[in-house]
Amino acid sequence: MDLASRYKGVVGLVFGNENSASNEDSYVERLLDRISNGVLAEDRRTAMTELQAIVAESNAAQLAFGAMGFPVLVGVLKEERDDIEMIRGALEALVSALTPIDHARGPKNEVQPALMNTDLLSRDAENISLLLSLLSEEDFYVRYYTLQLLTALLTNSPNRLQEAILTIPRGITRLMDMLMDREVIRNEALLLLTYLTREAEEIQKIVVFEGAFEKIFSIIKEEGGSEGGVVVQDCLELLNNLLRNNSSNQILLRETMGFDPLISILKLRGSTYSFTQQKTINLLSALETINLLMMGGSEADPGKDTNKLTNKTVLVQKKILDYLLLLGVESQWAPIAVRCGALRCTGNLIAGHPKNLDALATKVLGEEPQVEPALNSILRIILRTSSMQEFIAADHVFKSFCERNSDNQTMLASTLIPQPHSMNDAPIEEDINMSFGSMLLHGLTLSESDGDLETCCRAASVLSHVLKDNIQCKERVLRIELESPLQSLGSAEPLMHRMVKYLALASNMKNKDGKSSPTGKLYFQPLILKLLITWMADCSNAVQCFLDSRPHLTYLLELVSNPSATVCIRGLAAVLLGECVIYNKSGESGKDAFTVVDAMSQKVGLTSYFLKLEEMIGSSIFSCAKPAEPHKPLTRSVAASMEEIEDVDEQDSSDHKNEDHPILSSIFDVSFINFVKRVETDIRETIADIYSRPKSEVAVVPAELDQKSGESDKDYIKRLKSFVEKQCSEIQNLLGRNATLAEELAKIGGIGSSQAEQRARGSERVQAETLRRDLQEASQRIEMLKAEKAKIESEASMYQNLAGKMESDLKSLSDAYNSLEQANFHLEKEVKALKNGGASIVPDIEEIKAEAREEAQKESEAELNDLLVCLGQEQNKVEKLSARLLELGEDVDKLLEDIGDDMGLPENDDEED
Repeated sequence: MDLASRYKGVVGLVFGNENSASNEDSYVERLLDRISNGVLAEDRRTAMTELQAIVAESNAAQLAFGAMGFPVLVGVLKEERDDIEMIRGALEALVSALTPIDHARGPKNEVQPALMNTDLLSRDAENISLLLSLLSEEDFYVRYYTLQLLTALLTNSPNRLQEAILTIPRGITRLMDMLMDREVIRNEALLLLTYLTREAEEIQKIVVFEGAFEKIFSIIKEEGGSEGGVVVQDCLELLNNLLRNNSSNQILLRETMGFDPLISILKLRGSTYSFTQQKTINLLSALETINLLMMGGSEADPGKDTNKLTNKTVLVQKKILDYLLLLGVESQWAPIAVRCGALRCTGNLIAGHPKNLDALATKVLGEEPQVEPALNSILRIILRTSSMQEFIAADHVFKSFCERNSDNQTMLASTLIPQPHSMNDAPIEEDINMSFGSMLLHGLTLSESDGDLETCCRAASVLSHVLKDNIQCKERVLRIELESPLQSLGSAEPLMHRMVKYLALASNMKNKDGKSSPTGKLYFQPLILKLLITWMADCSNAVQCFLDSRPHLTYLLELVSNPSATVCIRGLAAVLLGECVIYNKSGESGKDAFTVVDAMSQKVGLTSYFLKLEEMIGSSIFSCAKPAEPHKPLTRSVAASMEEIEDVDEQDSSDHKNEDHPILSSIFDVSFINFVKRVETDIRETIADIYSRPKSEVAVVPAELDQKSGESDKDYIKRLKSFVEKQCSEIQNLLGRNATLAEELAKIGGIGSSQAEQRARGSERVQAETLRRDLQEASQRIEMLKAEKAKIESEASMYQNLAGKMESDLKSLSDAYNSLEQANFHLEKEVKALKNGGASIVPDIEEIKAEAREEAQKESEAELNDLLVCLGQEQNKVEKLSARLLELGEDVDKLLEDIGDDMGLPENDDEED
């Protein structure tokens, strides 16, 4: 009863009233005792009913039941299968014990007994097996309560239940059989399978093997397709769980049932003007299924791309493009979420698929005589819609249509023909008979008269797709000239100049009611800047057209350093300014790259300029960019809150004046962000290169070089010499300034960026030559030291040999001296013997001894003096060599060890007797 004690303690802790908790415990305990030990069947059933009622209403009762009740009720389910009433009551009581009780005023950290009970029941896999076996019972309520109980277990402990079901033979088969049961049972089983297949790939495979596709589409058809209720939503959610990131299931669906049952859900039945909330959710779920098929499978699947193309081909063959255009373009009465979902599907359907691109290009909408190409209708949505989400979805269609497809870009650009000025004043509603290009130019130039630049900025986004990575289209659009609004203003102006003018107007934009709109400019200027950046990329003529008007460069420099602009606006303006440098091929003074860089250095400063680029690349829009991902699955909880079908971008963000608009994260795709990052690196390298070398050409010859009238040749030569000296001094100053700026630029390039290795190349170029020279000098110095060291080592070896020879000579001299002493000793001994033998005949021994000693001493002293002279000379040499070896770091003691150990001169005292 440790578990029971723990639960009782929790009850007292949570509810604070031990008496109340104790009463609940004792009441539940009495009921369980009646159920397990009762004699009368009716009394046991009554106790079961009372137990279910109190567990459904009281948290304390749920806790008490978890401590004591599971063994009792599980025993009933195992042993009393014949008593249907008891089985029903036990299942209903278990469902109540696992269902959370909603207490609005309860504390946030309140213990959840339903979760505890779920954990207790799901710990034993035999309990799951027992519940699945109950699904084969004939009684309706037994099957119904069993499914509810399994759903409650799955909601609170999904992983444990999934693992248990996989280990039970025919466990999923029994659940799939419930889809063919009565409607209520079927709906519960459908909900259970939806939860069960969300993350379990093995269960998904078994469910598909058991014929899930046929049963799902059969239920959808029976419920009325998109007009059906929440059951259709559950069917589509289960279908999406089976197809998400699973190419094998997608192939199985395509090759067995095909896509016709899915496409038929998109057909509008009944009153096409009637869109209930449930119908909207059903259509969104079906569109999500289409998107999953167009993803092809998981990223790790090697056959993903092939499966994706095949799915797109089959979908278009089944005429899905007609239904998507009907929902997204023609059904303007449809909810905004449905229109956006259909447009996103259309863009995904044509992306990277040439045949589908051609199908959309040739598609016409409407009825005779008012028919027009589908692309024109989608462009009109972009120019007219009041929904930000719909603009983004329609813009995605044109991005997919133009991406890596120069033929489609050229086709659209060929229709860009300016209309007469009288047509420019026509309202945009009368553009039904215009070509695509005329409508686009009309949108680009309409905003000035209306005082609202939103239409112009949206048209600029479409034009950027047409121009991206296509030099021919850029050159063609560059030649477009617009008539001046007033004849008195003179000749026509290029389209690019008009866009720059709108860029300046966007910062002071007014709404149609005359009020300023700080919210609008947060994304208007970035859209125009994106167009200009795309236009000028790799196009020197576009750069020159931009620089033809000198105020353009001045305004751009002001925009880069404008403190009231957002990080994104300043950064994009800095990128555009950098493109005026790296793509500038002009040699004309005042418009060349050197002039632009010089203006940047003087007006903005290189440090500040590069800081703007780094701030933008480090911002959330650029740093968090990832490939486009599908929206989160449309589950029941998401659909209930309707988060996916509301146009949330209409919120007022005027309080965030210096923050970037959230729309930019959708408009600035991964390819554009990566392009900006590459250009930023090129800008650093080009500016470093320009500042590392002098200006190569001098376009103007100074007047001082001409000889003045009446000036003598001598004076003329003297003046020229002075002029040349002055020019040389200025050149030297400029070269020094350029070198300093180049070093500063190289250092700046490595600060605060994730691309440190790329930016360090500027610094390496500046320092490479110096480092190379230092390395060469160091190598030469090392070679000289090596040669000197070898020479000294040779001399040391020679002196070591000489010292050995001197040691040998000293040893020989010592031996001779010792032999002489020995002879002297013998002579003295003989003298003593003779002296003892007879004194009369003995000569003067003392005199003879003195003479011999004197002669030997003279001889030895002469030899010793010569030896000492030699030793003094050699000692001087040894001292000099030792000092030199110490300078070179050699160990002198080690070289001279063992030398002189046995050497030594006899002292004078040894000569005496």
